[in-house]
Amino acid sequence: MQPLESWGRYPAARQAAVSVHWRSDPLPRVHGTVLPFGQGRSYGDCCLNDGGTLLETSRLDRFIEFDQDRGVLRCEAGVRIADILALTVPRGWFLPVVPGTQLVSVGGAIANDIHGKNHFRVGTFGGHVRALELLRSTGERAACSPGENPELFAATVAGLGLTGLVTWAELQLRPVQGPFIDSETVPFRGLDEFFALDTDSSQRFEYTVAWIDPRPRGLRGLYFRGDHSARGGKVPRPREPGPFPLDLPGFAVSGPTIAAFNALYYARGRLRSGRKQVRYGPFFFPLDGVGRWNRVYGKRGLLQFQCVVQDRAAVRALLDRVGSSGTVSSLGVLKTFGGVPSPGMLSFPRPGATLALDFPNRGAETFALLDALEAIVREAGGALYPAKDARMAPATFAAGHPRLAEFERHVDPAFSSSFWRRVRAA
Repeated sequence: MQPLESWGRYPAARQAAVSVHWRSDPLPRVHGTVLPFGQGRSYGDCCLNDGGTLLETSRLDRFIEFDQDRGVLRCEAGVRIADILALTVPRGWFLPVVPGTQLVSVGGAIANDIHGKNHFRVGTFGGHVRALELLRSTGERAACSPGENPELFAATVAGLGLTGLVTWAELQLRPVQGPFIDSETVPFRGLDEFFALDTDSSQRFEYTVAWIDPRPRGLRGLYFRGDHSARGGKVPRPREPGPFPLDLPGFAVSGPTIAAFNALYYARGRLRSGRKQVRYGPFFFPLDGVGRWNRVYGKRGLLQFQCVVQDRAAVRALLDRVGSSGTVSSLGVLKTFGGVPSPGMLSFPRPGATLALDFPNRGAETFALLDALEAIVREAGGALYPAKDARMAPATFAAGHPRLAEFERHVDPAFSSSFWRRVRAA
């Protein structure tokens, strides 16, 4: 058995790993269940299969075809977003949706139906997948698209890798002039100021997101907004970030150190506020500058809580609960989703505000806070993001995903995950 981790490093799991080399190969014969594993950037256990086998897809990383006139790219499922952008941006094309890291695979982006800073404009990643091939445990290779096998396509987008192995996907890109973003940073204080900024910004900018510091003395934050620039320029060659060298001791990420870091980050952001042009990497993927930055949290790892709620009062209640808990969030992000529908049956984004908070894993103390936050979300009729979750109760998952029964009809019986067994427990 080979131990593999999720990005949050919690929960621990032991599973075998089998590398998938060629999209034409059949599924390997293994004992027990299987689950595709891309870059391991999911925070909780949706990318883990404790006691089973992971189908490791990093070798499934070939480009198949690129139509530069129409911006249509076909590639294998293990290709990373970073590799796509390195190929397409010099040729005038960009992915319509990118998450907070470019070190995720196409298969993972589909399985979690990732969203970006422009959901209110273009929806989710799945909305720009033209077609894909799904390899089922029966040996069947199903070509899926919105027009061919549409139900299986809708189950596979946001399907958490449970409908089979995606071998390749065809993506529709969007045109850009070059690698630069016209960006602006605006400091703010309080939720009311955030929502006023957001209402204005979403009308004038394609990309919007806020870093927040939910401290007991009152919320403060930095609002980032931007558009693709008309400025051309060379695209730097992709560079793998140097890894963080070691696991820090648990006390290194403590309440006082987090509070001090947040204060410095806010002060630095205020000094650098205003408009400027930046390359797309620092704007979209600021955390990618350091490889394996999750090691800062030590071997116990971190837990992220990400929800979506429609009611602003629920956002306030969540932040108040964190502020009164004595637990300091090491990273907070707040943004809004729009009404662009996703093709995925289990897609997380929906109209409302989405709040993401990172917490060092302090065991029972952290779990109790997450349970309290989950209760607020459930009461507000919201949902939690499976890609970031390690603790969600089955009732919360079912309430947040009304198409769950429809989705279950398409789950491949040979595919499973630690997350799936947890949230579907009787």
